[in-house]
Amino acid sequence: MNSWDAGLAGLLVGTMGVSLLANALVLLCLLHSADIRRQAPALFTLNLTCGNLLCTVLNMPLTLAGVVAQRQPAGDRLCRLAAFLDTFLATNSMLSMAALSIDRWVAVVFPLSYRAKMRLRDAALMVAYTWLHALAFPAAALALSWLGFHQLYASCTLCSRRPDERLRFAVFTGAFHALSFLLSFVVLCCTYLKVLKVARFHCKRIDVITMQTLVLLVDIHPSVRERCLEEQKRRRQRATKKISTFIGTFLVCFAPYVITRLVELSSSVPIGSHWGVLSKCLAYSKAASDPFVYSLLRHQYRKSCKEILNRILHRRSLHSSGLTGDSHSQNILPVSE
Repeated sequence: MNSWDAGLAGLLVGTMGVSLLANALVLLCLLHSADIRRQAPALFTLNLTCGNLLCTVLNMPLTLAGVVAQRQPAGDRLCRLAAFLDTFLATNSMLSMAALSIDRWVAVVFPLSYRAKMRLRDAALMVAYTWLHALAFPAAALALSWLGFHQLYASCTLCSRRPDERLRFAVFTGAFHALSFLLSFVVLCCTYLKVLKVARFHCKRIDVITMQTLVLLVDIHPSVRERCLEEQKRRRQRATKKISTFIGTFLVCFAPYVITRLVELSSSVPIGSHWGVLSKCLAYSKAASDPFVYSLLRHQYRKSCKEILNRILHRRSLHSSGLTGDSHSQNILPVSE
């Protein structure tokens, strides 16, 4: 195994470790906090988190074995199962992110009617649709025997080895990525750009009120005025940074792999095996970044993490104090006797 393969294997191991820990922490927060579970986005987050964990536990290790061994890492049946899951989980992840963006759009654009428009039942229906949509393409690929080990990506995924099926497979691959990656990307852009427009409108209103207040308060200290203006600037940038993160991580992680899959259909453009595996690793890295982008950096999840940590530390302190008390009593008993 050369240095490139060793580096890609190390990248996969790091991605697996971060993804496993971060998604498990999100799952613990969901189980711990009843306030988070009562909200409709919790279903989308749960769906996304479980999919990321399945990908981390089942698909990433097989790809790691494929990179190390430079061949199919398992039997045909297991590889077809992994390829089915790979296609399903990738589509489900993209559609879950689109569902989260729709939820944010409804919450920001229709704040007064949000609870009526986005109930738990509505969220459950959206999750059911993502599952049906995500199952359709791997089921069709399984029926057409288009699931197996792909040497270019060192993973079990969509592939076709028969030259006479090249055109049909190209049409299927194009339709798959158009109705998964492209559809989700369009939904993300449309919803988050509308959210950004509303956020900027509210920021302008707040800025006008702030400036009017600063004009009226003639005796205000210059440092207070500067802090107000700095907060005003941070407020304008905050929404832009968040939305850029949502759309940017989606593109950085999925676009190289999708473009490589589409370019691969053209025999005139050669693709290096290292780039193929790297693009697959970038797609896997979305499972490691999702917990931070959509969950762990939010106030409710940070609060839940602190509560879990405090409970663990409290139990340890009680356990240690109990052990100290027992040892102290054991030391006293012989003296009393």
